Amino acid sequence: MNNDGMVQLFPPGPFRIDHSEDGAIDSLSKNIQQRLKFYRGYSDIVVFCIGTDRSTGDSLGPLIGTKLESLYPRHFTVFGTLDDPVHAVNLSETIDRVHSMFDKPLVIAIDACLGQLSSVGKITVSHGPIKPGAGVKKNLPEVGIFHITGIVNIGGFMEYFVLQNTRLSVVMKMADTIAQSLNKAIKLTGSLRENSYRYVTPSMTLNPVFGTIPE
Repeated sequence: MNNDGMVQLFPPGPFRIDHSEDGAIDSLSKNIQQRLKFYRGYSDIVVFCIGTDRSTGDSLGPLIGTKLESLYPRHFTVFGTLDDPVHAVNLSETIDRVHSMFDKPLVIAIDACLGQLSSVGKITVSHGPIKPGAGVKKNLPEVGIFHITGIVNIGGFMEYFVLQNTRLSVVMKMADTIAQSLNKAIKLTGSLRENSYRYVTPSMTLNPVFGTIPE
């Protein structure tokens, strides 16, 4: 147990699955459940969906947030939807809100990314924070105790153009797989507190926050 009262075990290694694979939702959900069991002492679960609806490829996060919102979850709080996205402009501000609202939240960060052609459509779950904007050379704060990324298109050149010209069909299907998996995993795992549903918009004057991963 560290000084913050958080018990940490060795987390599972990275997990990757194609969104179109048979049983993808069940497999992804089971992996997320395993990861949730590695942390104790957190007060709430916060799902942080990063991205913008102004770019097809980068809309993966807000789409997931919107889908989660429509499921009226009881055990976690959603940040980032199509109506109220969390993006480069308000990322730091939104991060700075979560700690005044939650004491020791378990933050699950979600974002789109670019990769190899053979990896497009794949979903990855990894321990540690995500660094949003790295694929498009932006220097933004890291977020998350663990993170989920969806490879929406190929990377390596003209990243902004590639994101703008990503197929919406792929992004929508990936968003559906991730949203269903997350909701199922957290619902089965439950939470430290039997919270009622809460949906938080970045424009709220409340002060939420995550912090960094406990050392």
